[in-house]
Amino acid sequence: MRLTVVHTTTYSFARAVHFNPHRLLLRPRGDADLQVLDHALRCSPEARLVESQDIQGNLVTTALFEEPGTRLEVISQLELKASSAAWPVFAIEPRAQVYPFDYSRDERADLGALLAPEHPHPAVEAWARTCIHSRPTDTLALLKDLNAGVLAVIAYRSREEEGTQTASQTLSRASGSCRDLAALFIDAARYLGFGARAVSGYLVGSDASGSSDDTMHAWAEVYLPGGGWIAFDPTHQRMGQYGLIAVAIGRCNESILPVAGSYVGAAEDFLGMTVRVETMKVNERRASVGA
Repeated sequence: MRLTVVHTTTYSFARAVHFNPHRLLLRPRGDADLQVLDHALRCSPEARLVESQDIQGNLVTTALFEEPGTRLEVISQLELKASSAAWPVFAIEPRAQVYPFDYSRDERADLGALLAPEHPHPAVEAWARTCIHSRPTDTLALLKDLNAGVLAVIAYRSREEEGTQTASQTLSRASGSCRDLAALFIDAARYLGFGARAVSGYLVGSDASGSSDDTMHAWAEVYLPGGGWIAFDPTHQRMGQYGLIAVAIGRCNESILPVAGSYVGAAEDFLGMTVRVETMKVNERRASVGA
């Protein structure tokens, strides 16, 4: 599947403000299933762009602005080739096929903070353990049950508020956005002893009818020896990378925001933000608008 993704983020202000450096996570690193063919990034007002990598290996662009403005626009255009299988088979090592299992000493050292819940809470641990139906049990089946279990107790809702709910907040409120559902899955998986991390990127619709839910998206990955990092999308109760375009990975959602920065001015100067993601695949143009 070859496609173009155009991601436009626009901030509006009541008067001209000065923009501090902005951190942009908009270019995927690419992997065996995702090839980045081209990437173009532009900002208005014009900015000097400095490229680097963060501790997770994400490709980071820092935008440095000189001119003030009443509007800040960041446009990222990607050309990609994705080849993820719709029904993947994971070569999980025999030692990890049955839960519970132990990571090796080296694996635990490398996973580090990805084994510890971001916001520890007994309610999250108790809920996670309800997904264990027997001991021992099949590892992948347990993770599938955990993935499916999120929507069994949480109603999806789009949230305009910034930030991510803690896992316990999502449980108590019984609702959340894709990033909230992913955060709950991640903390629950860590309580069960798994190394898990947050992923941000794009969801690309692929049904035969031509309808689409292309949009920015957040999901999770769990590390299983032999199988590597396996994607779990609790918002859609799906497993595997098919239809998901990963842009950035991190310990938590807050560390992988696509666009992050600040301005010099009063709080009331800020009027709002809009996000538009548009994809083009096999001569079909699809768009999603958010705020």
